[in-house]
Amino acid sequence: MKIKYLILLGSISLFAACSGNEKPVDMTSASAKKAKQYDTGNIAERALSSTARLPGQLKPFNEVNLFPKVNGFVKTVYVDRGTMVHKGQLLITLEAPEMESQLQSAGSRYLQAQENAVASKEKYQRLKEAAKEPGSVSPLDLDNAMSKMKADEAMARSENSNVSSVRTMQAYLNIRAPFDGMIVQRNVSSGALVSPGKGTDQPMLVLQDTRKLRLEVYIPEDFVDKVDLKQPVKFTFNAMPGNEQTARISRSANALGSMRSEAIEIDVQNQNGNLKPGMYAEVKIPMLSGAKSLLVPNNAIVRSTEREYVITVKNGKAALVDIKEGLTRNDSAEVFGNLKANDTILKNANDEVKEGTVIN
Repeated sequence: MKIKYLILLGSISLFAACSGNEKPVDMTSASAKKAKQYDTGNIAERALSSTARLPGQLKPFNEVNLFPKVNGFVKTVYVDRGTMVHKGQLLITLEAPEMESQLQSAGSRYLQAQENAVASKEKYQRLKEAAKEPGSVSPLDLDNAMSKMKADEAMARSENSNVSSVRTMQAYLNIRAPFDGMIVQRNVSSGALVSPGKGTDQPMLVLQDTRKLRLEVYIPEDFVDKVDLKQPVKFTFNAMPGNEQTARISRSANALGSMRSEAIEIDVQNQNGNLKPGMYAEVKIPMLSGAKSLLVPNNAIVRSTEREYVITVKNGKAALVDIKEGLTRNDSAEVFGNLKANDTILKNANDEVKEGTVIN
């Protein structure tokens, strides 16, 4: 019995040893080889006719910050925020007591100069009549009298100009509207001391013309040469979804600003007053269709916070090429970079593919 048990135990050990020498079957080799196959395609070059969706902001057609031209105290404020005003309408009255004294002083000097000029002229006329009698008046006295008359007349004209200047300064105490519009800010009250300010100072009033507004849109540098200025523009305000409007581009800056973009403006009528300066809109800018562009599938672009690139295939290996995106249409996008038509790229690119990866 003991011998049978030993024979059975030896057979089990021998079977286990034989089983340990067998290699596992590679069940994933076929699928792994298949996963390494990359889907490639070629860069297309053709005309791209589309529109660019860009944000826009409404601005008043005319806007002015009203400052005083002279030092003074606010006497009366005739308007408030939201008041509709007309050109030439009186908005604020200032008072400056010292200016009244200046006017009286200038008037007195003018009267004195005028009396001197009249007296000099009469003296010259008498000497001129007397000079008709030979030897009664010397030529030198006549010349001196004429010079004194002209000097006094010049002084009288100067003092008259001084009076006019002070009166003009007095007119600055009345602040009037330079154009039709609405008061959107009021920053002073009666009794406040005001003085001529700079652009960074707080104005007394802010006046805006809101009957017509400017929809301002900034076109990126890559698009500026492709904007079709002859085609109408469509835009929708964020506060009024579904209400799409159409207008034409009214003017363009024809220069790039600090953000490397060109500003264009679209005039928007606002007779009913529903639109407000500062409102945002989504603007569809029409683009020219004549220029050809390099197009790639949208999923061929790898996007990260640091860069945007596509993966090209050169000599069977991956090469990462930085790009900038342009217009998009359906499932393709316009790209700019060190690329050319018919270059081979990966269609479904991702950041797992590194530079130099072998592409089957």
